[in-house]
Parts: sequence; C-alpha cells; structure tokens
Amino acid sequence: MTPPNIARVDDATLSSIVDRLASLHRSVAREPVVQVADADAIARLLSIEIPATGRPLSDVVDEMLKDIYPFRMRMDHPRCFAFVPSPVSALSWLGDLLTAVHNPHAGSWLQSSGPSCVERKLIEWLGGKIGYPANAGGLFVSGGSMANLVALTAARDHMLDVHSRHQGVAYLSEQTHSSVAKGLRIIGLTDGQIRRVATDSRYRLDVGQLATAIAADLANGLKPFVVVASAGTTNTGSIDQLDTIAELCASQRLWMHVDGAYGASISVSPRHRDLLDGIERADSVSWDAHKWLFQTYGCGMVLMRNGHHLSDTFHANPEYLRDAQTNEDQINYWDFGQELTRPARALKLWLTLQVLGADGVGAAVAHGFQLAQWAEDELERHADWQIVTPAQLAIVNFRYAPAGRTDEELDVLNRAISRRAIAEGFAGVLTTQLKGRTVLRICSIHPAAEEGDMRGTIQRLDTYARQARL
Repeated sequence: MTPPNIARVDDATLSSIVDRLASLHRSVAREPVVQVADADAIARLLSIEIPATGRPLSDVVDEMLKDIYPFRMRMDHPRCFAFVPSPVSALSWLGDLLTAVHNPHAGSWLQSSGPSCVERKLIEWLGGKIGYPANAGGLFVSGGSMANLVALTAARDHMLDVHSRHQGVAYLSEQTHSSVAKGLRIIGLTDGQIRRVATDSRYRLDVGQLATAIAADLANGLKPFVVVASAGTTNTGSIDQLDTIAELCASQRLWMHVDGAYGASISVSPRHRDLLDGIERADSVSWDAHKWLFQTYGCGMVLMRNGHHLSDTFHANPEYLRDAQTNEDQINYWDFGQELTRPARALKLWLTLQVLGADGVGAAVAHGFQLAQWAEDELERHADWQIVTPAQLAIVNFRYAPAGRTDEELDVLNRAISRRAIAEGFAGVLTTQLKGRTVLRICSIHPAAEEGDMRGTIQRLDTYARQARL
C-alpha cells in the first residue's frame, strides 16, 4: 500500500490561505466581540465525521473559517474587555507560523541551539526588566498557570525536605489567581496547608494579617515556606506591597513568589515601572506574554532570581538523553521544567520585540492605562453609576446602582447589563464579585482601542441599564 503524501499543499493554495488569514486579522474590529454556537451550529459541527479518503484542502479550510472559528470570543477585538484579553500583534502569529513551519524541538541544545539562544537572551532581558541579577534564569512555558506551578515546585524543593512537606504552609491572598491554589495542590499541599489571607481596602494582601498568620503557624510547629504576592490581580489590577512583603519574607526566611502573569508587563513601560518596586527581591516571578505583551496564546515565562533552582528540581539524566548533555553555556531547557518535548515559544516574542522595539511595546502597554482612565471619566458623567475600584493597570470595576434598589436587585440588574452587552456584540464586558456584590469589569489593554471605544462602550452600558430598569 502506498503511504499518503502528508505534504499535499500546493504553493498557490498555501499562499491564498495566508492572504485570507491576514485579511481576517485586519477585519476583526468589524466583527462582533462574541459569537456563541447555537443548537444548529453545534449539531452541524458534531455531525462532521473523519473521512476515510480525505477531502480537498480548500473545502476544509472554507468549512473551518465559516463553521468553527467564528464561534468564539474574539479576545483580540479592540473592545474585548472580558477576563484579561489577548490583543495579538500580527507579528506574533507570523512568528507562530514561522516556528510551526520549522517545528524546532526546544528541549535540548542539540535539537535547537538557535531557538535556545533566543530563549536565553529573552530570559536575560525580561529578568533585567524586573531588576534581576545577571545570574538569574528561567524558561518559557505555556502560561501563568504553568509558570506558577514550576515556581512553586522549585520553592517546595528548596525550602522543605521530603520529610517535612506535610508541615509546609503557603500564603496567598483572597484575590490571588486560582491557578496558585491549584498548583499548590498538585505539588502535594492540602487545603489545610494553604492560608488565604484577607486583603485591605485596595484589594492588596494585608501584610499585617499575613505576619500574624505566619507567627501562629510557627507557634503551632508548622513550617511556613512560601508567600505568593500578586502584581496585577485579575479582578482589580491591584499590586501587593511587594517591598514590604519582601522584608517579611527575608526576616522569616520564606520564599517569595510573585504572580505577575498580568502585571509584570508594565516593567517594559518606563512610566509605570515604579509600581513594581520590590519585585526584584522575589525569588520567582510568573509572567504571561500572551496577555500584555501582545502574543498569541501559549507564551508564558517563569523567572528565577537564582537560575540554578530550576535545574536543581527538574534536571534528569536518563540514558536515552545522555548524548544531548551540554556545558553551562549550552542550555538544555528540558532540565528547567517538566516538559521534555517543548515548542519554541520564545521566537514569536523575539520577532515582535525586534520589529517594534522595546519602546514601541512599552508605549503600547502604557496606552492601556489611558484606556481605563477614559472609561472611568465617562462613568463619572452618567448618573447612578458607582466606581467600585478606580482605574489601575488598565482595569476598572463599576456598578449601576440607582437609589431605591436592594443589593440583591442591583446584582441582578448588573448581570442583565452584561448579558445585554454580550448579546449585542459591540463590547465584551463581563461581571465579577467584589465583597460579595456583582460588579461590571473592564480590562482594556488593546493598543488599537481608542477613546471613542471606551466612551462609546460606557454610553451603551448606560443605555442598557436604563432600559433594564423599565
């Protein structure tokens, strides 16, 4: 039996597909922010079987562009303000394409010395942005969840011996990203070993209560070993008091990890870098390039102030890898994390930074601050709107709160406003919970968004709110 030709793509068809993708990228702002598959679309997609003999490429691509990709939230839409959006630069997906074509295995120097050089240089540059010394280290991972897991694993191994792990205690705030608690459970901690410390009026980890919790655990014979601070919480964009937390960790000999998946990117904006003062004292930092560095998904980083901590935890030397062993200048990144097979995640960020320059990316980050301030200013021009948390790190939380309604009624009303916004498709604005109340939230980090987008979104929300009251 003759094997199939797996490279059955002619140049003209390939070129046509790339042109179509570029056109789709340029037109994203004209599309609705969200399209959810209805019953007919779901049934149609689930009815498509895997064919025995194959189909023409152009037909399959047409089907995917028509029936699959439209049904999503367009996280790269200029008015997608839900979750933490991913306003992707075309340079990033071009970097994805270049990397996919070459398909480097970024585990060892032998397999990918070129991509490994780029990863090393970017880790040095990113570490320098947050103030790490020259001997710092790190690696690219799939995202903040994996970065937190890698860092917490290294913290466990460095701070606790195997016999005392059941006594280890970790500290985080009630606003810390859920991936941190998930990661702590994966590395063996129970819920009884995870302390969720209250936050202050600015939704920052309360350092006084943190110190009290640590002292109580020490008095009970437990072994506090890690404090997780946040540099840009998902709900409010709050940055914990990093310098103060670093002082406490130093005095108690605790590992300090900073979840900077969202907010670490402000280190590339000279106007805002001082907001992160103290992050350079952390033992480890997580950082997502697919958030505020404008990359496609699957581009996160974990940075370590002491670069040896990762290899101390993750290095393995099975017999089938020994031919790929190297010296210190030739890094095998599979020794720095749990992945043996690794895609070359760093190359698309390298391409973006080389073309735009650090100043260009920094200016794009700074623009997000301005967008949220425009939204806040527009809210102040309309009656019955309450600003719950002021604009910070491109995030603002607010609530429609006309007099004469109970908190429960206002919760229902604000959820209805969000549902109307999603159904209309002009802007993606979802809700979250702060102090037990439902609030609307905007996270505005798209460089192509303009003042009119922000004011127009608030004006539409105000219209939805008043119609919902009728």
